[in-house]
Amino acid sequence: MSSNLVCGRFELTLERPLVMGIVNVTPDSFSNISTHHSPDFAIAHARQLIADGADILDIGGESTRPGAEPVSAADELQRILPVIDGLLDAGVPLSVDTFKPEVMRRVLDAGVDMINDIYGFRREGAIEAVSDSRCGLCVMHMQGEPTTMQRAPRYDDVLHEVHDFLHERVQVMRDAGIDRGRIILDPGFGFGKTPQQNYLMLQRLGDIDGKGYPWLIGVSRKSMIGHVTGRLPADRLGGSVAAALAAVARGAHIIRVHDVAATVDAVKVWQAIETGKFI
Repeated sequence: MSSNLVCGRFELTLERPLVMGIVNVTPDSFSNISTHHSPDFAIAHARQLIADGADILDIGGESTRPGAEPVSAADELQRILPVIDGLLDAGVPLSVDTFKPEVMRRVLDAGVDMINDIYGFRREGAIEAVSDSRCGLCVMHMQGEPTTMQRAPRYDDVLHEVHDFLHERVQVMRDAGIDRGRIILDPGFGFGKTPQQNYLMLQRLGDIDGKGYPWLIGVSRKSMIGHVTGRLPADRLGGSVAAALAAVARGAHIIRVHDVAATVDAVKVWQAIETGKFI
């Protein structure tokens, strides 16, 4: 695996686990941080995440929680463009969580460094929207659509099927001329999976063969944490940190989280134990 990820204005070393801070600019986020749908609040929140140790920011203008209703590209852009503009000088890569090609093109023109696509760049025009840039590309697996994905997810072999999907998408992207150093994979925890399937994927992350591609893992505050702890999203810090460390221990390179400060501290301690290095 390459030790670096090409990410727009940046080239990220993957020699240590990186923490991606979530910046939701939506009024209906499942995580209970809905106050950040104002651009000013979102920018202030993002800068606090950087102060807390975030290596990357992931900005989202459309909720993709189970049952979420779609948002138009115009509304999505209206939410996120002021936030992008307010954070371009923040000194960390900016990712945008979107699956709409027209949004991808516009935010890349605005200076964004990564596109995080829950559809794995399957929408018509998505690959064309990103192929000529230097942005990082997160390819995620999802079964179904956000509105229906959790109603009855079914697999014959979830590990095998997620593997096959991700590498079919990678091959399509490589055939389009996209350099492998721009690609990172996400197995899609909570996106069309039962709690049992989510935990099996996390337990056996190494068995979902990455073929040398790095992993981006997002489990923060998700229902799989609540399934075990019985806690509401806002109270899932402990479970989320535990899941993040389990992912890091199994080879995750970027951890996408709401609670940056606690996760950064936990990863630092884990690293000190595992490597003997204090950073």
